[in-house]
Amino acid sequence: MKKFVSILLVLALTVSSFVGCAKKDEANTGDNATPGTTSEPAKEAATETPKQDVTIKVAAIETAYGADMWTKVSEAFTAKTGIKVELTTDKSLEDVIGAGMKAGDYPDVVHLATGRPAALTETLIKENGLEDITDVLSMTVPGEDKKVSDKIAGGFTESSLTNPYNDGKTYMAPMFYSPCGLFYNQGLFEEKGWTVPTTWDEMWELGDKAKAEGIALFAYPTAGYFDAFFYALLYEVGGADFFQKATTYTEGIWDTPEANQAFDIVEKLASYTEKSVPSNANNDNYLKNQQLILDNKALFMPNGTWVVGEMKDAPRVDGFEWGFTALPAVAKGGDAYSYTWFEQLWIPTAAENKDAAKQFAAYMYSDEAAGIFAESGAIQPIVGFADKLEGDNKMFYSIYDNGAKAALGSFATTDPVEGVNFADTIFGTVNSLVSGDKAKAQWIEGIKKDSDLLRAALKQ
Repeated sequence: MKKFVSILLVLALTVSSFVGCAKKDEANTGDNATPGTTSEPAKEAATETPKQDVTIKVAAIETAYGADMWTKVSEAFTAKTGIKVELTTDKSLEDVIGAGMKAGDYPDVVHLATGRPAALTETLIKENGLEDITDVLSMTVPGEDKKVSDKIAGGFTESSLTNPYNDGKTYMAPMFYSPCGLFYNQGLFEEKGWTVPTTWDEMWELGDKAKAEGIALFAYPTAGYFDAFFYALLYEVGGADFFQKATTYTEGIWDTPEANQAFDIVEKLASYTEKSVPSNANNDNYLKNQQLILDNKALFMPNGTWVVGEMKDAPRVDGFEWGFTALPAVAKGGDAYSYTWFEQLWIPTAAENKDAAKQFAAYMYSDEAAGIFAESGAIQPIVGFADKLEGDNKMFYSIYDNGAKAALGSFATTDPVEGVNFADTIFGTVNSLVSGDKAKAQWIEGIKKDSDLLRAALKQ
């Protein structure tokens, strides 16, 4: 399930998070952004040839991709550099490394995204416990002649998911990414002669057609999956500038016409959602909600590409074929967005072997490492790598080549505010909208209240 299962957000998630995602500044992202560009002179590049007798401790969360890929990558890194790796992987990584970190025993490298329930990464962010790794972008990828910044796809190192303090510096390296959008059964659409909606008005029209045949328009695994959905929707209603203001809790932002349009869409979508969803929208039963798509009991669900692996052994109707689309545009000819969720790798400021750790981070963007990860379905944000993919992955990762725009970022990092869980307030409340336990006005009131509190606690 999504690293956080929210979250997220992940991230953010988040946020991240995210929330899966708890950080933000989207104004710095863009199609023409230059990876590694900062508003300050770059730090001197890290030592690129640390002592060969070094052993680094690498801790990586085990997700649906499995742990074997980390073993293979660690062995390949050692063969390439001579730097030994003491590897720790676990599905509950926070429980494994948390106690040691409190006692001062830190890994040198951690792969753990924002947006997970334990929020360990968010805690390190809030405590300024992440090493500035901007200099890694200037390093040469071990075994290659290209710089890391030349390998990472544009925009991924300008997001608040990697630059949480909006200070022009990178603290987290972007790892496995997954386009997020709406998944559906392409076979059902072909059978019915239905067209995938390109606008929300078309979405409601299709919802009425499906309802007449006993099929719900919408379902979601858990309410946390609304992180990626809502971020993309914020872009659609107001663009990057509006997104930046919303995710930094700008005063009055939730009273704007753009915000009200987003709220209206979510409220209406809740009315088209399969009514059994909230009761299963939890860590134990979320697969039942995903199964609704495979059984033709709901048309669309928000998710990431990991859902294919999660449901690979699940039963499905005859003729089932995964389909994937960005969110419908708010108006004909408008922009359609697909949020890009990506995991993060970071180095604690308390790490003992930072130079060697940065070598490991740089190696993550080698063709060799990317190939190993891809064998398990984990795709790195490396320029041109999607061209090498096949099958469903080719469809998923080419979404931005087919007209959709990429949404990146999440809510800004703040100092802790007692009693405030913004991810639950803004995303979790969707369950209550679907069940009818809360009205849109109550949802908005909670968002505005928490946003006011978080604005005063923004990380500087």
